[in-house]
Amino acid sequence: MAAFDRILLRCNRWLVIVMLAAMALMVFANVALRFLTDHSILWVEEVSRYLMIWLTFLGAGLVLRYGGHIGIDALQERLPAQAPYLRLVVFLLLLGFFAFMAWIGTRYAMLTWSQTTPVLQIPVGIVYAAMPAGFVLLIVHLLLMAAPYIRRRQYLVDTDFDPEAAQL
Repeated sequence: MAAFDRILLRCNRWLVIVMLAAMALMVFANVALRFLTDHSILWVEEVSRYLMIWLTFLGAGLVLRYGGHIGIDALQERLPAQAPYLRLVVFLLLLGFFAFMAWIGTRYAMLTWSQTTPVLQIPVGIVYAAMPAGFVLLIVHLLLMAAPYIRRRQYLVDTDFDPEAAQL
């Protein structure tokens, strides 16, 4: 299970990095082209918008693993003896919400599959498929982090990401 977890984290992280780099390069090239030649690449805006949507949903699981989402922890700090039970309730609520959103996202993707995007002429369902893919990935990340989080409120820590340094 630990090997699967490492591979998942590495693949998820690199996928997000590649998508962000592709977006940055495309947008930079388009702005430079527009400034220098007064012309732009038509498909860049559409592709970068869709990549941002996919990036958001695929990156949410990583943010969850590192404890980067906004959370309100006043109740568990006021009731330290019951904190593991409160975290279990939060875990179950999140699991239910993620499953529901994956189901709804799948329905939206299927309903919009016959529509096409304006420039690329690809199915809109591909864009909407980011939602169920992201929420299924959130479920996997949530299940992998469940035991340490519920017991000790422990998040993933590694040398590549330092949340304390990001706050400075």
